[in-house]
Amino acid sequence: MISFTPTEEQQQLVEVIRRYAVSDVQPVAHEADEHERVPGDVVRTGWEIGLVPTAIPEAMGGLGEMSAITNVLAAEEFAYGDLATALQVLAPALFAYPLVLYGTEAQKQLYLPQFLDERPAHFSAALVEPGVFFDPHDLKTTARVEGGKILINGVKSAVPLAAVANAMLVYARDDGGKAAAYIVEADAHGVEIGAREKLLGVRALPTHRVTFKDAAVDLDCKLGGETGADVQALLNRSWTALAALGVGVARYAFEYARDYAKQRVQFGVPIAQKQAIAFMLAEMAIEVDAARLMVWEAAWKLDRGEDATREAYLARQYSDKAAMFVTDAAVQVLGGYGFIREYPVERLLRNARGLATFDGLAII
Repeated sequence: MISFTPTEEQQQLVEVIRRYAVSDVQPVAHEADEHERVPGDVVRTGWEIGLVPTAIPEAMGGLGEMSAITNVLAAEEFAYGDLATALQVLAPALFAYPLVLYGTEAQKQLYLPQFLDERPAHFSAALVEPGVFFDPHDLKTTARVEGGKILINGVKSAVPLAAVANAMLVYARDDGGKAAAYIVEADAHGVEIGAREKLLGVRALPTHRVTFKDAAVDLDCKLGGETGADVQALLNRSWTALAALGVGVARYAFEYARDYAKQRVQFGVPIAQKQAIAFMLAEMAIEVDAARLMVWEAAWKLDRGEDATREAYLARQYSDKAAMFVTDAAVQVLGGYGFIREYPVERLLRNARGLATFDGLAII
């Protein structure tokens, strides 16, 4: 049976991140979006909460407690503060978590200790490819073995923090046509990091297009070595993470609109008492709770080691639509103010619009 009661440790983590989201992130989110940069001290504070280091094996100095349920609880709270900040704080997990799950012992020993520092680790991952027909199950980027090296060719887009990453995990088709992941150092020959992308939403998150032209890496840079990694399982973790982030965005939009409707008085009464507004707020609350429950079910199956492909996919699809509905409704509740940039709901709507395209930008 699924339990809906967080453990004491999970509840403490949620409360810490919620305080961080409300006190540190939300007050600067507008300026971060306007200036396209999250303040460094805000990112460091988020990293110091220690979510990623917690998953590192005990033998390497971590706690060895990698829990999908704990991570979705945390992801929702981070996104409740601001989606761009959440994606930046959690970006190192894109590299660390796959290594924890599937890395060889040598890969773990080489990279995982770098995630235990008090300052944010500079690592990323490259999954998305440019084009409207991108399919994570049909990658165009290739990795072939030649001359004792692995040569990677292709173009990736929406690679978070690529310009400052020490290394990234690149997803590509191997010689057998199967999806695999490869550790690529940022300064490897044949790696070209393009200019920062201009985005509609999450404007404070730096993302780049990265081109690989016969980028050569050693044979032992394949994640998991000869055994490889279960890329579908990693996709399931990414879908679930993105769904949790969508819940956080939607929840903030709902709560902001609800509180506004209680305070905004027209014709002598708060607009929250108007039937049209009250019904809309009720629908928003339903969508938030429904999406959250689907996220929790997917995370629960992941923690049990079961195939969560169906649950993760459905949670992602539902959460994407729920976030769009709730943020759009929030703009409607605020009326003309909803269209003004100084109010957060227009930013939340822009951020929610991008969730459907953020494959591989988060993982739990």
